[in-house]
Amino acid sequence: MEKMIEKSLETYSLELASKSPTPGGGGTSAFVAALGISLGSMVGELTIGKKKYADVEEDIKELVSKAGKLQEDFLKLVDADAEVFAPLAEAYSIPKDDPSRESIMEEALRNAASVPADIVRKTAKSLDVIEGFAEKGSRLAISDAGCAATLSRAAMEAASLNVFINTKMMTDREYADGLNEEIIDILNEYSGKADLIYKKVSDGLR
Repeated sequence: MEKMIEKSLETYSLELASKSPTPGGGGTSAFVAALGISLGSMVGELTIGKKKYADVEEDIKELVSKAGKLQEDFLKLVDADAEVFAPLAEAYSIPKDDPSRESIMEEALRNAASVPADIVRKTAKSLDVIEGFAEKGSRLAISDAGCAATLSRAAMEAASLNVFINTKMMTDREYADGLNEEIIDILNEYSGKADLIYKKVSDGLR
């Protein structure tokens, strides 16, 4: 089976627009997050080797290394989201009077929520890295750092919705509420950080 990340942009977009359950919001959030951190990395690559930024070059190289690992993780999560959704789709078809339905559904819901939750967590790490690029990267590419922060925020918030739609249906409310609280805490902190990065970049360009 062809992986999502191996599809052309056109094919992915057309499949996303169709009634096919995958790709969906979770995988697309991961892809947007990958694009966001990739833009951040580009700022770093355009900074390395420039005499003007020699004093921060080692810091930038470290940020580029972190960005590369995050990009790789996000691309894996594009397909991981589709993989965890499949069992949930099957669970919905189990007759409601089947005694095994509840336990199967609960496990499927946990798994389906796990990937978008990882996307939220990793996007927070991305924003920490992007903040570094915005502060220390080449001023000639600073607009891309702002773009990176904007895309990352969008990915984080979109992924959170794919957590909440699954936790809403869980019967284990202690687990569901705990996961919701974790994700909300991340959103509260990192949505603000993304906004601050964007504002600093935007103000510096005008």
